[in-house]
Amino acid sequence: MRLSRYFLPVLKENPSEAQIVSHRYMLRAGMIKQSAAGIYSWLPLGFKVLKKIETIVHEEQMRAGHIPMLMPTLQSADLWKESGRYDDYGQEMLRISDRHGRDMLYGPTNEELITDIFRSHVGSYKDLPLTLYHIQWKFRDEIRPRFGVMRGREFYMKDGYNFDLTKEDALHAYNRHLVSYLRSYERMGLQAIPMRADGGPIGGDYTHEFLVLADTGESEVFYDSAVTDLTFGDRAIDYDSVEQCQGVLEEFTSKYARTDETHDEALFNEVPEERRRVARGIEVGQIFYFGTKYSEALGANVQGPDGKQSPVHMGSHGIGVSRLLGAIIEASHDDKGIIWPEGVTPFHCGIVNLKQGDAEADAACESLYDALTAVGLEPLYDDRKERAGGKFATMDLIGLPWRITVGPRGLKNGVVELTSRRSGESEELSPEAAVQKIVEIYANHQTGRGF
Repeated sequence: MRLSRYFLPVLKENPSEAQIVSHRYMLRAGMIKQSAAGIYSWLPLGFKVLKKIETIVHEEQMRAGHIPMLMPTLQSADLWKESGRYDDYGQEMLRISDRHGRDMLYGPTNEELITDIFRSHVGSYKDLPLTLYHIQWKFRDEIRPRFGVMRGREFYMKDGYNFDLTKEDALHAYNRHLVSYLRSYERMGLQAIPMRADGGPIGGDYTHEFLVLADTGESEVFYDSAVTDLTFGDRAIDYDSVEQCQGVLEEFTSKYARTDETHDEALFNEVPEERRRVARGIEVGQIFYFGTKYSEALGANVQGPDGKQSPVHMGSHGIGVSRLLGAIIEASHDDKGIIWPEGVTPFHCGIVNLKQGDAEADAACESLYDALTAVGLEPLYDDRKERAGGKFATMDLIGLPWRITVGPRGLKNGVVELTSRRSGESEELSPEAAVQKIVEIYANHQTGRGF
């Protein structure tokens, strides 16, 4: 993409309404624009990153054997009344009526709707196990929406639901989701710690939240610092293996890590003092096992091997796709702007022409642009007739991981400058070597082209 043809409405000044880094930089980098309190339009740069995150989530869910679908944003209130949650959910639920006076709601979650789909089409244990998921917009009418996409009213979320014959099978689905989430977060350049949490209005005895440590986090968390040494890496996991999935869960949850709702001071004090940590965390996902709570209420039964009808065991599993974008910025930025991890960057590399209109510099930039595009990468070429300082400031603000700087002086020596946004280190390379290095870097990162 050529920046002169792109829609990137960057702001030079910090917006007064932005209280945290991610909100400030998303507004300044022209990623979002507020439409109403807690509701945002996603502008092209923000939309690209949102789709990159969504792609990773889809890939890892399907890798784990989960099946994508799509449910509507608006739901009939009848199902929620049937489950008993219509009145219990509270004022966060946006309740509306259609022209015929039927009660409707803008879905904050989908347990009722997915259970109705299941009970309408599945009647035998032979069709189990089954996990269905979708990525869809949700709405929760927060009393005080704030912090941009971190605490908005409208948000983009992956929610998945497993249906199993027994508790043991459902707990395997729980463990499988934990593994797939760990892999997803690491691909996004995040370390998200699974922490014992509270079930809240969804319910369930087994639940873990995934939290990214950040000073701006809304949750107070207590953990053993040893958990931050754990990485999932590129492990080959057989998702059908109960033992392998259980082993990963035990590895990542055996150390103390809890949110303030479930914090146990006595257990925390058993952690060696030098490893006890109290910090803030940003929730980016949560998994639940809630047994037969919804299947019993909504009559989602299957015939078992013994011929008897029994309610299925269920769980739900959510990742905040739009919230993740803010969390990544909170975890990866400096005083100049965003620093995107390679796995989710909107463009793989920036090209800065120091002397637009110079025939040799223009030709070199065009050649770099074509070479990167030819190997499936997406460069952003700043071809504007702007001063070099302004071009560098824009690149730093939008946070592309790598920048190639092209100028007449370097070209006389046959080199361009390749700069890492994260470290700030630069090296002079031939144009061909710079392209090759970028190709090698991204060969180690699974990234989708997105939109």
